[in-house]
Amino acid sequence: MNTTSFRGRTAVMSGGSRGIGLAIARAIASRGGNVVLLAKTDTPDPRLPGTIHTAVAELNELGGHAVPVVGDVRNDDDIAGVVDAAVDNFGGIDIVINNASVLDVSKTEDLPLKRFDLMQQVNVRGTFALTQACLPYLQKSSAPHVLTLSPPLNMSQHWLGAHPGYMLAKYGMTLAALGIAAEHANLPISSNCLWPQTMIATAAVGNLLGGHDSLQHSRSPEIMADAAIELLGRPAGTDNGRTVLDVEILTEAGITDFTTYGGTAPLTIDIFVDAAAG
Repeated sequence: MNTTSFRGRTAVMSGGSRGIGLAIARAIASRGGNVVLLAKTDTPDPRLPGTIHTAVAELNELGGHAVPVVGDVRNDDDIAGVVDAAVDNFGGIDIVINNASVLDVSKTEDLPLKRFDLMQQVNVRGTFALTQACLPYLQKSSAPHVLTLSPPLNMSQHWLGAHPGYMLAKYGMTLAALGIAAEHANLPISSNCLWPQTMIATAAVGNLLGGHDSLQHSRSPEIMADAAIELLGRPAGTDNGRTVLDVEILTEAGITDFTTYGGTAPLTIDIFVDAAAG
């Protein structure tokens, strides 16, 4: 396990009240890092575990320093608020994690344009807007990283046609991250994308992608957290413009036994990933 200290480093994350985002925030906090969350989950939802407040309490208990900003990544004032909170509380921003995402795998004819618009606004615009707002502070950091939770650009006919609305939203996140990487290639800023090889046992999978059976054949969110820490712990500029799977990054770090992350065989391969990948 990577033991890199994040003490003195500040991460801004969209979402993060639960699931993969919270697992990554936990990993940063447990290594002494600061985390500022921008999330809408102010009050409990009976269908979903946790709120931004329970997440922040847990992060502080782990030894990190966390601050909640209740807001929406679609709202420019809320984005400005999370940036201000990071700067006011911790003096700057070193890491941006574009985690917030809307999932809807409806076919084109079944996807209401209201849902289509929501996915583009949260996934694509949210990624661009949050990164844009943090860039002035990233450029002052000694270890600036942008990590976007989005998939490799798999241009197979299967994945292009499986659910075009969601494909556009997730590939848009990836293209935004890659564009930022290319645009700032002359600076030591790392902008990369991370995606799971298999389904991850989160509320979204349980509620929208197969229920209990899918959860049984999914790995735990900690595999994504460990992969994220590996990427974020590398010197800025070492990796830039990559779209990688969790298992690829962990294999690079010398980890080849993934059974510790659970999941009953056969594991369910994630969306946009071919069965042989990783």
